[in-house]
Amino acid sequence: MARIAVIGAGMGAMAAAARLAVAGHRVAVFERGATHGGALRQLARDGFAFDTGPGLLHLPAVYRDLFLKTGREPLESRIELSQVDPAARHVFADGTAVSLPNASRAGVLAALDEALGAGSGERWSELLVRAREAWDATRRPLLEEPLWPDWQVLGRDPYPAVRRRGLFGRGKGPTTATFAEVARRELADPRLIALLESHALAYGFDPRSAPASAVVLPYMEQTFGSWYPRGGMRALADALYERCVARKVEFGFGTAVTGIVEKDGRAAGVELADGRVSEAEFVVAGVDPMRLVELCRGREPWGADDVRPAPGPGDRATGRLTVCLALRGPRPGDAAHRTVVHAPDRTAELAGVFGDGSGPRTPCDRPTVTVLRPDDPATRPDDAHEAVTLTATVAPPGAVDWQDGEAVAAAAERMTEMAEAAVPGLRERVLWREVLPPADDALVPGPALAGQEGRFLRPANRTRIPGLYAVGGWSHPGGGPAHAGMSGAIVAGLIVNGDDWQGST
Repeated sequence: MARIAVIGAGMGAMAAAARLAVAGHRVAVFERGATHGGALRQLARDGFAFDTGPGLLHLPAVYRDLFLKTGREPLESRIELSQVDPAARHVFADGTAVSLPNASRAGVLAALDEALGAGSGERWSELLVRAREAWDATRRPLLEEPLWPDWQVLGRDPYPAVRRRGLFGRGKGPTTATFAEVARRELADPRLIALLESHALAYGFDPRSAPASAVVLPYMEQTFGSWYPRGGMRALADALYERCVARKVEFGFGTAVTGIVEKDGRAAGVELADGRVSEAEFVVAGVDPMRLVELCRGREPWGADDVRPAPGPGDRATGRLTVCLALRGPRPGDAAHRTVVHAPDRTAELAGVFGDGSGPRTPCDRPTVTVLRPDDPATRPDDAHEAVTLTATVAPPGAVDWQDGEAVAAAAERMTEMAEAAVPGLRERVLWREVLPPADDALVPGPALAGQEGRFLRPANRTRIPGLYAVGGWSHPGGGPAHAGMSGAIVAGLIVNGDDWQGST
């Protein structure tokens, strides 16, 4: 039985902790904040509750496997998990709207044909057929296995070259196109393009530079469905925390780690802010790469030949602006759980979020807004009220001054105006609102993607310092609840089975 120190109580860190505890190790988690769950945060006020991080779960099998492997109680015995149907309603700039059924390829094809015109569904379906090729090629190396030592091979985009008309037919080998180029070339209709690119934007990827392999994001969602836990995504974080406690994982909240102790060239514990040292045979760090370098006192955990670390919080490409709305009046029975209201000027939106090289970023006047209105009594004081959450991908702190209260309020008002397309009469129903601007400690990167010479990969879980491992959204296989859960599984596998472990079979 080894002593293991875990830094942070995010979803990846807790997933690793639970698995390691079941394997017989003594696990202690040190979290500088007051609670667990990382990005799966929740705002509660006056009987209302709002998810302020991810609002839906994709790939629920990740957590079903985790709960089965860490105890006899399945995930559904701890939380009520249901499919969201429709998976999403999209309202486009020209007023066209389409509701996409959950995990139904035929249903999506029919819905797109009916709303956008004959042939729309087939074009979307053909793109996702190619997306499946990319998914099949990258599922194991980017989700289930430790990052390959020869990670450079993943710099080649697995998205297949599109079939072209004429003498030469389909191009051979994978594409070198960007996500946006694939959208324009294969979808043509600006509404289908907006539908595709909204998936990249939601994860903080710039469609103009993201690899074509990002098509796995809508493929994953459409194939495995969108799921919602009663009580919100925070309920999933609570269930995982309770599983860790039941498996004798020790938690110290309000306990900041200030350094990683090394002995004989390997990690040997952590130093705490109060001066204590917690000795350990292994250290699992659920922090961003730049902070991990600080904890290692400037020693680089990854060598020159390793995958380059993801940017630190100050260099994050995007942020997330969240508006929590407490509404008077009941939720209509036919309301969609999730509605995406698309920006009328995508060029201006992308320039405002990611920049265009011409100067400071200016928030878009009418951004793409995701409206979440769950049919969940746990999120509202009674059936005469409704809790609605608005989110938009925006420029990160530093690129825009999100400490400017007037600017934040103006941006929230513009988002509320856009959301009227999803909730008619919205502003007249507002009892109160709380606005959560982007914050450095709430920024999480998107999932790892192949292509673009590896620029969208994340640092390996196994570091150059023996006994030190990286876990969570800042490390392989990247951000999002499902990917964080797999990160925990990979780290636990490496510690239990040894550093030559190649992943589950």
